[in-house]
Amino acid sequence: MTEISVVIPSLNEEKTIGICISKIKKVFENMGVDGEIIVADNSSDRTPEIARSLGAKVVTPDKRGYGYAYLYGFRYARGKYIVIGDADNTYDFLEIPKLIEPLKNENADMVIGSRFRGEIKKGAMPWLHKYIGNPLLTWFLNVFFKAGVSDSHSGFRAFKRDVLGKMNLRCHGMEFASEMIIEASRKGLRIKEVPITYHPREGTSKLSSFEDGWRHLKFMLLQTPKYLYYIPGFILFVIGFLLIVLMNLIDVKVGGAILGVNSIIAASLLVIVGYQLIFLGLFSSVYGHSRGFFELEGLSRLVSERISLEKGALIGLIVFAIGALHALYLISRWINSGYLLVPEVKESILGMVLIVIGLQTIFFSFFLSMLGEEL
Repeated sequence: MTEISVVIPSLNEEKTIGICISKIKKVFENMGVDGEIIVADNSSDRTPEIARSLGAKVVTPDKRGYGYAYLYGFRYARGKYIVIGDADNTYDFLEIPKLIEPLKNENADMVIGSRFRGEIKKGAMPWLHKYIGNPLLTWFLNVFFKAGVSDSHSGFRAFKRDVLGKMNLRCHGMEFASEMIIEASRKGLRIKEVPITYHPREGTSKLSSFEDGWRHLKFMLLQTPKYLYYIPGFILFVIGFLLIVLMNLIDVKVGGAILGVNSIIAASLLVIVGYQLIFLGLFSSVYGHSRGFFELEGLSRLVSERISLEKGALIGLIVFAIGALHALYLISRWINSGYLLVPEVKESILGMVLIVIGLQTIFFSFFLSMLGEEL
């Protein structure tokens, strides 16, 4: 039985692919295990020929992309443990045993080689990546998904073969690295890090700092409606709504000035935008769940289980009615005063906001029901 499968994506790495394969074969020999090397290659140079001559199985993905190369290579992996790493010799494949040990000892389901807990050789990583890009993106991933890792973009990893069926991996680009950790965290898999050494690469890097960084951040944000929509939405809604209510009850002072018409108009916009963001969070959660991206949780689960189309529309109708009655009261008061007592703007704003929120709730409920079907 094949013990270890090493899957390597490659694109024009003829200078280093031989070094990588030789190191892997030496590890197999030293460990006394039956292993295989799978190179998912889209090169136009001699990389595939060199790999085949050294005994690697070369497969040619039918699409381009870092993530897709791995997904394609995984189809051919037969090992109990799967190791992944780049073909540019920046990761030292002689360190494979460090990644395999926690898996064999049943201490982890996935092991990541951490460059930041190990050693980064001089010139191996640009300062922008070392001090800003990687730490910042890793921080976002840990905050959003509670991954607890120090190097979310390390490409040197090992995991048990059976966890592939648990992770819903589908990204074709560089964000595949983030997706793997996100999926592992969501599925409750045990992630462990071991220190590794990161070496300078030969040749030109294929990374695009800002483009790839944005793709990772965008992917993470799209995977977390809580941080993209809910939290900003609730903050804007609460601040705006409190300001509207307070300004209708008392004179609100900031410094030596009393907040007036412009402030309450701004507050109304905060309420409306915040409310829209909250519903965008619901929409994205239900859509993401229906596409199998993630499970419903928190507010999304509560709404999907407890609030039907009819209940949502009824709530919206009630809010709309309250706002309409408030507006009718102001109009009747104005008429009864002989058209002399013109309602203050802050009073009118309160009714207008309730009417808008009520109407939004009604129509948003229909759209949410359409997205979720079962709602």
